[in-house]
Amino acid sequence: MRRFMLPALAGLIIAGLLIWAFAPRPVAVETAAIMPRTIAVTIEEEGKARIREVFTVSAPIGGKLQRIALHAGDEVQAGKTVVAAIGPAAPALLDTRSRAVAEATLAAAEAAVALATAQLTQAKTARAFAVTDADRYRALFDRAAVSKRLLDTAVLAQQTAEAAVESATATLTVRQRELDSAQAMLATNDSATTDSCCITITAPVSGRILRVVTEDEQIVQPGAPILEIGDLGNLEIVVDLLSRDAIRVPPEAVATITGWGGPPLQARVNQIEPAAVTKVSALGIEEQRVEVILSLSGDPQTWRALGHGFRVLANIQVWRGNDVLSVPVGALFRDGSDWAVFSVSNNQAARRHVTLGERNEEFAQVLGGLNNGDTVILHPGDTIADGTKVTAVANTQP
Repeated sequence: MRRFMLPALAGLIIAGLLIWAFAPRPVAVETAAIMPRTIAVTIEEEGKARIREVFTVSAPIGGKLQRIALHAGDEVQAGKTVVAAIGPAAPALLDTRSRAVAEATLAAAEAAVALATAQLTQAKTARAFAVTDADRYRALFDRAAVSKRLLDTAVLAQQTAEAAVESATATLTVRQRELDSAQAMLATNDSATTDSCCITITAPVSGRILRVVTEDEQIVQPGAPILEIGDLGNLEIVVDLLSRDAIRVPPEAVATITGWGGPPLQARVNQIEPAAVTKVSALGIEEQRVEVILSLSGDPQTWRALGHGFRVLANIQVWRGNDVLSVPVGALFRDGSDWAVFSVSNNQAARRHVTLGERNEEFAQVLGGLNNGDTVILHPGDTIADGTKVTAVANTQP
């Protein structure tokens, strides 16, 4: 009997070992607890810093802009700092035809001056004769040798001669000015006067120069931009959000500004533009973008290094819930059109459908399907199914 019992016992042991070796073992999983948490839902988008009011200094008149000695970053004071000066521009060069016309005009003006001079000499001679004749008639009238009418005629001739002299003098002055104008048309650039420079332009506001359009001396037209001035202490953040995201932003929403090279800055939504514009994304897709303006809060010294046009990242908070029953996003998966998780009960996995509310990158709000204190499996793989034996290797309690 002992001969048969030992082989039978050995066979039973081997069979038990085989059953133990090939029996399904519990799957090691990472779990997390369902509990109330604080959830903040934010929208992250690129933006830029800008000064609320940028003043562009333009040329009030046309002329020759003198070289600007100021540079971007220089401080200016309103009404005191001279930012630019504009002087007269040199006359335009004449082509062959225009020069011929100008020379002919000059010759005509010289002839007109000569004619006016001769007419003035003639008028002065006639006046001298009329004065002598009038004096003769006065003497004769005093001796009763001529009538009163003859005396009046002589006086009238004298006054007419004097008026003719004044008219000839004025005509000569006009002709001389016409000659000066004709000579000025033929003046070279070297003869352009520069002693009358310049009209100075002072800073309209106090602040810093943001950009100098050009520093070189040049001819400018009225209204040409010269430089830009702004106050770096009056910064705001401008973010272009998708229209579907912009409608979720509540008034006075808080935001955090990062990605500019300094510490995180606190901000608040100041204005949401009522109209959207069409912009093309990097993938060539047309998008409707809405401009959202944020006001920085806190100590201005914290963003002292932030400048006009700097790139930033804005995280705008659109929803926040305290003590909200939540589930880690890593535990969720799609089961058809529903969201589901694997919960752990008695070391077994069980599929459960859940109803979700708001969510961010880490947690989702649980509206139904799970209770406070339940345990769910994080990142369930293909080896997990209903009834699968599991063993928790780590319990995450974020």
